[in-house]
Amino acid sequence: MNAPDDRAQTRSVHLRTCPLCEAMCGLEVHVEDRQVALIRGDRDDVWSRGYLCPKGTALGHLHHDPDRLTVPMVRTGDAWAEVSWDDAFARCEELIGHVLATYGKDRVTAYIGNPTAHAFSLGRYVGVLVGMAGLPSVFSAGTIDQWPKNVSSILMYGGMWTIPVPDLDRTDHLVIMGGNPQASGGSLLACADVLAKLDAIRARGGRVVVIDPRRTGTADHADEWVPIVPGTDAAFLMSVCQVLFDDGLVDVGAIAPLVAGLDDVRALVADWTPERVAATCGIPADTIRRLARDLATAPSAALYGRIGTCNQEFGTLTSWLVDVVNVLTGNLDRPGGAMFAKPVARAVSTLPDPGFADGITFGRWTSRVGDIPEVLGQVPVGLLAEEILDGGDRSWKGLFTIAGNPVISSTNPDRLDVALDDLECMISIDNYLNETTRHAHVILPGLSALEQPHFDDLILEWALRSVGNWSEPVIPTADRRPAEWQILTILGAMMLGLRADDIDVQAFDDAYFSVLAEAWGIDPAIALAGSPGVGPERLLDLQIRAGHFGDRYGDRPGGLTLQSFKDSPHGIDLGPLVPRLGEVLATPSGKLELAPPHITADLTRLAARLEREVDSLLLVSRRHLRSNNSWMHNVKVLVRGKDRCTLLIHPDDAASAGVVDGALARVSSANGTIDVAVEVSDEMMPGVVSLPHGWGHDLAGTRLAVARAHAGVNNNKLADPWSIDVPSNNAAVNGIPVDVRPV
Repeated sequence: MNAPDDRAQTRSVHLRTCPLCEAMCGLEVHVEDRQVALIRGDRDDVWSRGYLCPKGTALGHLHHDPDRLTVPMVRTGDAWAEVSWDDAFARCEELIGHVLATYGKDRVTAYIGNPTAHAFSLGRYVGVLVGMAGLPSVFSAGTIDQWPKNVSSILMYGGMWTIPVPDLDRTDHLVIMGGNPQASGGSLLACADVLAKLDAIRARGGRVVVIDPRRTGTADHADEWVPIVPGTDAAFLMSVCQVLFDDGLVDVGAIAPLVAGLDDVRALVADWTPERVAATCGIPADTIRRLARDLATAPSAALYGRIGTCNQEFGTLTSWLVDVVNVLTGNLDRPGGAMFAKPVARAVSTLPDPGFADGITFGRWTSRVGDIPEVLGQVPVGLLAEEILDGGDRSWKGLFTIAGNPVISSTNPDRLDVALDDLECMISIDNYLNETTRHAHVILPGLSALEQPHFDDLILEWALRSVGNWSEPVIPTADRRPAEWQILTILGAMMLGLRADDIDVQAFDDAYFSVLAEAWGIDPAIALAGSPGVGPERLLDLQIRAGHFGDRYGDRPGGLTLQSFKDSPHGIDLGPLVPRLGEVLATPSGKLELAPPHITADLTRLAARLEREVDSLLLVSRRHLRSNNSWMHNVKVLVRGKDRCTLLIHPDDAASAGVVDGALARVSSANGTIDVAVEVSDEMMPGVVSLPHGWGHDLAGTRLAVARAHAGVNNNKLADPWSIDVPSNNAAVNGIPVDVRPV
């Protein structure tokens, strides 16, 4: 710091990890009189080394946002009132009691939003509510995002979160499909400053290729951009595999004894030649062959596919084939290839599903409307509205929403906006009165990111290094507000029929902690005695001590505990990725299943796609570095400047459609119509247009002053809720046929 003065004397500096995305950037948060004065990157952080994106600098704005809720809200009719926590829980008790007495708990469900995975309490305790409540099923942002990757991972490796990541620090050749870490910071890939990693690959003589319908900011850091028709990634990758076999380039390497199904894949791809798929994909056959050979002949290589490969018509096939290509080229589970993280703390979400004790099966039940088979316990989130309105004597009557805004982020948003008013009990754990929570009967706000500790949980399962960083609260709350884990526990107990005054949160937490300890091979009595306190901080100590590097409560002298991280304010780094396929495999066969029938059966549908002509423009979504789905648009410093909710369109397509830069265009699909400003740019490949997701903040009854002033349009209005990737139930929100014309 500079020479002290009166102002500097009152300033305190706090180190913490940004909780907004997988980048996990280390921060210095400067506070004066309980006000955030400055946030900058922590140059000594062992993980991020001072890197920080604009969103991380805005955590103070989020904390001080005048629209952020800090007091429970109860709605009567259209009127909202601030109430005490006792009164809020009393109202929850009434609402839950009514639904249980009238309909039973099988008429109650939940929607789990994306921020849950990034929150200290929510990520570790959302299962407490779902489990205690005995909810028959839940909905989540997962079926708009990454469910195909969960499906391919559980069938190939035995765990839905067993997801390999590209070893960016050591690879010689990287191919990115459908991902834009320049904006996302990395997704299902925990890495700080991905663009610097890409630049480093090229600086050491390696090569980076981006395959995407749009020339993204990530493509600007690559050697080559290869445009591809949306939704045809699986066809392209099938032909890549065909070339690898046909040219004799398949060599799975050291993992060969652990791989089953290689001959099955050889037979499946035999007739998927580059010539067969070239016209459909928009990639010349010679280019496909070159890309395949480059992957196979590079000293090391990794193929990475992300959201554009998931939320499309053939998301599961594509997610599977990304891993298949890495296997066939000998690049799975070796340095410089695609590898499995070795996290310093066990993630609660990675515990085996007891429902799969006798093998992995899907379709154990079907949706209440449409008879769509469940996949990993969920059906498409776009059906939530239909199951509320048209579910008959099985319609949902109660709903918990947890850090989510599905009226903006899911398909079928207009229908859901109507359906939520039919609920007889809607309780939201959320910090904002937004487009979804305005329908709730009660809103229970959580703490801001700066009011609670932080240590990543599930995100560490995709980290490029074995790292961890403990963060103390920066601005402790002035009152005794409950944390989200306590709220979740209380609501779960109410679903058991308990009255608010009779709920012993400590006892329930002890029971939950004991179950997890036993699941990880630790004597619960020893763990309870060795990890003092309650809640997620105590649970984190268990996660670390039971983990790969933990002390296991004395059984492994010198191992890590939570105190180890508290004593290391800039974090602990235990090294890079290491080969560990044998450790992570949990399939019934004990092998890497290279050709799961549930996935390969969808090749018939893919083959039919080759025969289908596309004569309309195709819509894809996008995000911006200053945006984070639907939940960062109320921060003035992030939304100011140039309008980012625009329709990107290639100059040739703009001319054909008769639209011009800056003017309004009407974009129509079979499902809806929106009007949006045009942005003409050759960053789009011809035939493809793009809208950002997460916008549309023009609905009445919210308290989002900044977001309303920069409302944008909701691109999910154009998506068909019944259009899904069949093997996973994921929404197909990329590759939507649209018509564009002037307003």
